Amino acid sequence: MSLVKLTIKGISYSQTQNGAYALILNEVDGERKLPIVIGAFEAQSIAIALEKEIKPPRPLTHDLFKNFADRFDIVVKQVIIHKLVDGVFFSSIICERDGIEEIIDARTSDAIALALRFSAPIFTYKNILDKAGIYLKINPEPGEEHHDDVLSTPETFGAAENPAPTDSLSQYSVQELYEQLDAAVQNEDYEKAAKIRDEISKRES
Repeated sequence: MSLVKLTIKGISYSQTQNGAYALILNEVDGERKLPIVIGAFEAQSIAIALEKEIKPPRPLTHDLFKNFADRFDIVVKQVIIHKLVDGVFFSSIICERDGIEEIIDARTSDAIALALRFSAPIFTYKNILDKAGIYLKINPEPGEEHHDDVLSTPETFGAAENPAPTDSLSQYSVQELYEQLDAAVQNEDYEKAAKIRDEISKRES
């Protein structure tokens, strides 16, 4: 299976779930985005790593791992998002020490937080991106408002005020889910789009 390189676009607010954020990954040589729902702590850790000039007063867990690895000459070479099951992404961290390569299982949010600190590339398999990737409209219609609520700095973190209630997706047909997915993508509500995408994937699997 061929690997597809990903970059981080940023982190968007969850519109439906307190304490949750959507990590948005971009396909390097394509137009698809891969939204992954993560927790507030992981979102903050990733945001701090994205903003190189921000240094917490004490090391975060991922900073501690980086310091530990540096002390013992362990290098994170790459991160691979290798599996998607029932809306949950599984990842592997490829490490090397003394010329010996090891593969470590990790949560995707942790793996990406570490990849940023080691300047390691992030990959996924083509079949995962085919299944879970989302296309965005590149050229909006005239007069169509374009907005982007992607975060890049940790000081903006906080639960979204008056979050919209989470609708039960089971009551909708697949066609209606696709229509809702298109609407969520156009509104850049990536967290909602990820939930709808997962519901569609479960039905079509």
